Amino acid sequence: MDFVLRNALVIDTDPVVALPGTDVLVRDGRIAAVGKGLRAAVVIDCTDRIVLPGFVDAHRHLWQMLVRSFSADMSLGAYLEKLLKPLQEVVTPDELRIGTLAGALECLASGITTVQDYSFAPTFAHASAAVRGLRESGVRAMFGYGPAVFGPACDPDDVRRGVELGGGLVDIALAPVGPSFSDMSVVEADWELARELGLRVLTHVAGEGNPISALHDRGLLDGNTTFVHGNGLPDGELKLVADAGAGVAIAPGLEAEMGHGAPMIRRTRALGVPTGLGVDSAAVVAGDMFSLMRAALMSAHVSEGVHVTPADVLRMATVEGASAIGMGDQVGSLGVGKHADLVVLRAGDLNLLGAADPVAAVVTAAHPGNVERVFVAGVEAEKPNVARDVRAAAARLLAATR
Repeated sequence: MDFVLRNALVIDTDPVVALPGTDVLVRDGRIAAVGKGLRAAVVIDCTDRIVLPGFVDAHRHLWQMLVRSFSADMSLGAYLEKLLKPLQEVVTPDELRIGTLAGALECLASGITTVQDYSFAPTFAHASAAVRGLRESGVRAMFGYGPAVFGPACDPDDVRRGVELGGGLVDIALAPVGPSFSDMSVVEADWELARELGLRVLTHVAGEGNPISALHDRGLLDGNTTFVHGNGLPDGELKLVADAGAGVAIAPGLEAEMGHGAPMIRRTRALGVPTGLGVDSAAVVAGDMFSLMRAALMSAHVSEGVHVTPADVLRMATVEGASAIGMGDQVGSLGVGKHADLVVLRAGDLNLLGAADPVAAVVTAAHPGNVERVFVAGVEAEKPNVARDVRAAAARLLAATR
């Protein structure tokens, strides 16, 4: 359906700018124009509304919404031992589908239209079920095909089959354990598989041991990689990431909660590393981008490097986050030709009234309750009721942790 969002306060992100009384024209699922007096057969009045690009969550384990807040007071080690280890041994493909579907719907409800789902696939059936959940939700996603934390590596033949799961709104990436947590012979095999299949690599890294240099020295470091966390990485390691054109996904809320180390948001920006924001796990923190943006802004005040503004944070939640996962040419801003992934906020809600700076208000004052409409590829997101399935799956998985 072609339509125009009429008379909105439009916020674009490349560059960040607020445009009062502006229209957004959508044609064939893409941005066709941004301006005044635009016409289409279908007109959606957005007076007293804010329209901006859909948010991009650059790192998330969607299925973990089934154990929401379970690890809110746990260290990383306790989370791995008390949550991941028992659950990854018992979760069924259908439970993975339900958690992925519900987690994706939670994303859409808070204006996240693109999510990098760092999943796990002990079997091909698990991978297939998770991707099915993504498709049922209507979210745009990059599915990270990876092993269980405490399990063996994925079968390469399963990964090759998994490539066929992609298409449409779902891209497939490889999510190996990586250089911080596995033998380099395994790392080399994983990276070679990704290159054979043309897949982006998504991997967690620790702040010690110079994991980026280890990849660089073996000819494995390139721009088709997203590194997750990395708190404590020396500037030299981050400079290698920047020089390679790779990206970093940080999870400032979870990293503070679990004690990952000093925030590095200001250092990545100072060194020119494309940086995206990720909720990471709803077992630890809130699952919406508004909470995440505030965590990012606050973390910037206690870190070293260049000053970070609310506009910078909005870019990390949109176009820069998209670049960090290799999708900057597709989503994250209102550039003509990009996918029409859009969020409409009610600017007349009490918490947004009187905003002297609408960009800062979105970052510091907005919340999921302000979200009125969400579009992915020009299609308005639906809101199916999955409560019954979620409660059943959550109860069984919670019992497995006892």
